[in-house]
Amino acid sequence: MKGKLHNLIFLGMALGVVVGLGLWWLKKQAVEAAVPEPAWIGTAMWWLDLFGPTIFMGALKMIIAPLILASIVAGVTSLPNLSELGAIGWKTMLYYVATTTIAVIIGLVFVLTIKPGKTDAAQGVRNKRVAELVQYRDQFHAQTDQDALDADGNARPDFLAWISVQEGESGARGQDAAKFHKLTGAKGRTAGDIFKDDIVRPLLTNPFASVSATPPNSLGIIFFALLLGIACTITVARVPAAGNVIAFFQGLNAVIMQVTHWLMSVAPFAIGCIMAKMVAQNGPGIFETLGWYCATVIGAILVHVAVLVTICATIGKVGPIRLWKGIREAWMIAFTTRSSAATLPVTIANVTEKLKVSPKVANFSLPLGATMNMDGTALYEGVAIIFLIQIYGGLDDVTIAMTAMTTVLIFITAVLASVGAAAVPDAGLVTMVLVASAVHLPIYYIPLIFAVDAFLDMFRTSTNVLGDTVGAVVVNRLERRRLGD
Repeated sequence: MKGKLHNLIFLGMALGVVVGLGLWWLKKQAVEAAVPEPAWIGTAMWWLDLFGPTIFMGALKMIIAPLILASIVAGVTSLPNLSELGAIGWKTMLYYVATTTIAVIIGLVFVLTIKPGKTDAAQGVRNKRVAELVQYRDQFHAQTDQDALDADGNARPDFLAWISVQEGESGARGQDAAKFHKLTGAKGRTAGDIFKDDIVRPLLTNPFASVSATPPNSLGIIFFALLLGIACTITVARVPAAGNVIAFFQGLNAVIMQVTHWLMSVAPFAIGCIMAKMVAQNGPGIFETLGWYCATVIGAILVHVAVLVTICATIGKVGPIRLWKGIREAWMIAFTTRSSAATLPVTIANVTEKLKVSPKVANFSLPLGATMNMDGTALYEGVAIIFLIQIYGGLDDVTIAMTAMTTVLIFITAVLASVGAAAVPDAGLVTMVLVASAVHLPIYYIPLIFAVDAFLDMFRTSTNVLGDTVGAVVVNRLERRRLGD
């Protein structure tokens, strides 16, 4: 079943397109004939929204915090004793940080240069959203007898919370209204204020508050999980009972990965619903919008692959042909299963047997890379969030603007969030919520790109595995004298 999941997702997407086009055509016919839209169409749209954005997205958000915490702690505690890590450890980590940074930079350059969110089709989506927000203002005024905008023309916090409720965003209620107030207060903040409020403070937040927040505080969870994993690794040598903590998080990680697999088993149907609803609302023009988006992501990934191959040839002394012959089995499995964790046994076998990398290097760097080195995912998330901001930026509920500081914030969060992306299919959908939250992009805009995520996941997962492989080759080459190779 796992091996066929991607086929089912493609089938779900195709059926979603057919259903969506049918609904869109019927709605268009009703408009052109100046007759009321059939009532059953509204009912169908309600069910599509329930099974797609509401249930599927809600389930993804449900597992964000435990998934990231357990994944990072389990990854760190799976490393050798820190006192024995030595040169292999810091070289591996330096490589991962460098290539992930390069990947995000490439993605940002592509999306800021191509501007897929500024195409005519993308702006058509934006114009429809503008019309929806105008209707929301009228509905809000009719229900509350209050103006939706303040004297400066900014959306009021209670109006933002009301919009989120209409979009099915449960986190808009109660204490989370303060988050929406922060959106309107984003204007006029200095670069120092943004750095302090959106980077420093989240890093140092109470970890329990970070986990329980809606949405979770991604930076706080990642930072605490790294500290906890390192502390466990150091402490267990002198306090054996600390091994129970390590075992707990490794077990929790395995359990949450199983939950994620269960969730992904319904992805074909859920993504089909999301596709059908999106096409029915936006019509065929949405594919032009997503076509430019897909081209941007894939183009950036191809450039990053070229960078990785160059690094492998110049530093690792393994040419492109030998690299491909050595890793092609793992690459194809990663491309089809969309899981670097499921591919890990094949990756280790290919790297040690065909590329002749020392098992001591491979057994350390590859499991760590499968957990923490997500070049393709980091690149993808930066492109995705900026693409959405290009479409919706400046609307009532998207007050963030594409400034230099916003780009830096997306860059930092995409790198850190990629560390928290579990090595399972569609984990990038989960961590994307974290990047969106960092720049205050409402989560209910993300479904626009969910429909093509399964397709793009194949490219980014195979890139993740390639990046891990090149890392092992490079570190093995640099440490060949100490290893006796």
